[in-house]
Amino acid sequence: MSDRALDALAERVSARRESFDDMSSDEGHQALEVLFNRYHPYLFSDSDYHLWQVIFEGSSTPRRKSSIVKTNMRPSTQRNDTSCFIHNMLEEKDGGTKVEQSLEGEHQERPADKISGTPPQHGDHMQSRLLTKKQLSDMAFGIRELSKRLGRVKLMLKVKNIFVLTKLTDATLCAKAAELTKWLLDQKQAQYTDKLKDLKSFDIPWILEGDESKTSRLKYWDEELCKKMPHKFDIVLALGGDGTVLFASLLFQRIVPPVLSFAMGSLGFLTKFDFARYTSILPRAFSDGITVSLRLRFEGTIMRSIRRDGDSDDDHKQRRLDEELVGAEADDHHTHKPEAAYHILNEIVLDRGPSGSMVQLDVYGDEECFTTIAADGLIVATPTGSTAYNLAAGGSLCHPDNPVILLTAIAAHTLNFRPIILPDTMVLRIGVPYDARSSAYTSFDGKYSHPRTELCPGDYVTISASRFPYPSVLPLNKRSEDWIESISRSLDWNSRAKQKPYTEEKKKEDGENKS
Repeated sequence: MSDRALDALAERVSARRESFDDMSSDEGHQALEVLFNRYHPYLFSDSDYHLWQVIFEGSSTPRRKSSIVKTNMRPSTQRNDTSCFIHNMLEEKDGGTKVEQSLEGEHQERPADKISGTPPQHGDHMQSRLLTKKQLSDMAFGIRELSKRLGRVKLMLKVKNIFVLTKLTDATLCAKAAELTKWLLDQKQAQYTDKLKDLKSFDIPWILEGDESKTSRLKYWDEELCKKMPHKFDIVLALGGDGTVLFASLLFQRIVPPVLSFAMGSLGFLTKFDFARYTSILPRAFSDGITVSLRLRFEGTIMRSIRRDGDSDDDHKQRRLDEELVGAEADDHHTHKPEAAYHILNEIVLDRGPSGSMVQLDVYGDEECFTTIAADGLIVATPTGSTAYNLAAGGSLCHPDNPVILLTAIAAHTLNFRPIILPDTMVLRIGVPYDARSSAYTSFDGKYSHPRTELCPGDYVTISASRFPYPSVLPLNKRSEDWIESISRSLDWNSRAKQKPYTEEKKKEDGENKS
């Protein structure tokens, strides 16, 4: 590269750094706020729905980080190289000179899993398991950078449709949901509630009295509506505990509206607001804006082994999972096919299910076979899920801002298996060997357990960082997660009696010593 080219590159890098530094200024904050409103996905029409997807083109043009603040106008609906609001705020990297790739470089450009189709419920968007190592790293970096900046600005929402979520089996919570719904309707907002209309505790005549327009503004959602039109809702109001928040993540498997959760459960790691103050909290949030924290989610895909034509049971057992995933048959896309995929907020669990014997699992990371474990099961947790099943199994506590994957065994049949922490840019594949004695069972956030999903010998689960994070609304007077306070309050973390200081014997006066 010539000296002139090097000087030009140095100037671009310097200018890029300055553009990032400007984000800490008021002017940068205003620019980001305007940009977010411009690209706010929940205000898009149905035809704009594809703008929320990341579509990586076949080009191998290198990409580099750029400032979030952009001066160009909103892209047209014909543009397909944008994603959800995270990637709408990141510019494409400039092109560079083409260089010969090493073997390691070729691995960086290979998809992390077998290209054998897409699960039916995922439509036409590319799964994160099919991204290259470089694309996955860029995606994870972009999410983390945007999350840092969103924690320092307020996002203005044009609230029209509000999604109300609570626990149907709790009559007290249903009554509180009725109270909240009536108040919101009095504020001329449109409401979408759950199957509350069938419950006596959700008093619909009392809610609708005094204003005939309330009848048309009170509507009811179902899972199909959440799946097909998640951008219809401007904000989610969750009444309950952490399980209610997880249910919101389950309902919105791709795009998730900002979730404002009221603490009405037991622990409250994910619930930040006091319901007794909703009449002051909500008007301020709607008028002054909200601060959002992006929570990492995982994408878990069940991959089924394809039985070869003419293979007997003995022939099928002779196949080797390691050869098909990281060995000579790694590029053979006809060995497995995707069955279903889910985006989870807490953890993915593979365990022995109803069997009384332990399960055998092979663990692969990227292009490497990590280990084979014999245990009751294995937990793959997000940082958010570190305080859930992972904690009960002896795993590490982890701040939700950490970009990591937590791997914890359940009752491992060994003395030296310890929980490990892996980077979120790694793609894990955990499967049942073909010669295993029994099947394994898997669940996603503990919600897809009726019936539990069986993994037969030869099947595996691919786990990678999701491109659709979970936006959690923070208290208005805070700019970051109060995670330490929550584990201290909920788990009595490091709570003990204070150690008493030593008490030294008082020195006698000189006169007394002489006597």
